[in-house]
Amino acid sequence: MPELPEVTTTASILNRLLPGLKISSVWTDYNSPFHKGKDNIKNPPYFEKFKRNVTGKKIISVSRRGKNVLIELSEGISLLIHMKMTGHLLYGTYKTNPNSPNYLIPNKITNSQKLKDQKIQKLKIKNSHWVNEIWTPNEPSMSPLWDPFNRFIHFVICFENGKCLVLSDVRKFAKVIYFNTKEIDDIPDIKKLGPEPLEKSFTFKKLKERILKRPERPIKQTLMMPEIIAGIGNIYSDEMLWASGIHPLSKPKNIPDKDFKKLYKEMVSVLKKGIDFKGDSTSDYRTPSGERGQFQHQHKAYRNTGKPCAKPKCKGVISRIKVGGRSAHFCPRHQIKF
Repeated sequence: MPELPEVTTTASILNRLLPGLKISSVWTDYNSPFHKGKDNIKNPPYFEKFKRNVTGKKIISVSRRGKNVLIELSEGISLLIHMKMTGHLLYGTYKTNPNSPNYLIPNKITNSQKLKDQKIQKLKIKNSHWVNEIWTPNEPSMSPLWDPFNRFIHFVICFENGKCLVLSDVRKFAKVIYFNTKEIDDIPDIKKLGPEPLEKSFTFKKLKERILKRPERPIKQTLMMPEIIAGIGNIYSDEMLWASGIHPLSKPKNIPDKDFKKLYKEMVSVLKKGIDFKGDSTSDYRTPSGERGQFQHQHKAYRNTGKPCAKPKCKGVISRIKVGGRSAHFCPRHQIKF
């Protein structure tokens, strides 16, 4: 799942590209009986309202809160996009592929493009992975947007400049909603979130106070709870615990102040490093241009099971255990269990 560095990277890039653009149309093929009656675009009646409310609006800004991308539109409307486990947002020129067995004409986007597509005898897609996809990049063949990980497009916003913001979501877990911008602090997705770990107001004292709200729960599990601290997931919790020398099963109530201070320092350092490297593409995540982030090449613990510990003079070997149903990677030699 994209974590704070990935969502920050996405929001920062889109905030440079989208403001001022006017939405010409939107499309989705999300349609799940499980979401019937719910307020998200996987419920078709909700999507119809969504489409009416956002079409014609201009992008004001793009920001992040927790693991959510927030897109402020004109006329007091905003969008919330949570990319969940395998989603990521992409920006470029796209066209519909009439050769796809799934090809439909869901709205005016594809209606207008079908006439152009009919003039093409056969859509030439160099990457065979894309042949059955409804949406394909209308970009040079060397564009990162053609990465096979970018082909699972289930939500599209098209702009009057001819470009699109698309959501690639292989497992279809992502969430998209619209809301009144003034009510942002009242929507459940935002209201429940803990403080942001990279804000100036997030001090060592605040970290300790938040973590001790779950004094008996393993520190690894607590770090990943969005209501405790926003934006931290499996990858970065492993890395900050490795760097601070704290075992993932440590109980917060037993962790000494000096080690809490190490955790605070390394939390800030690891998250900033993740942003500097444009996120982690161990799995599906890609930047809005379709490129891979590079933080996966900086791992000291995450998915390094069986490798020698990278800490100087440490002779440990990275191990893997389950904590609260999630994998935890750590060095049993220098990471102390409190």
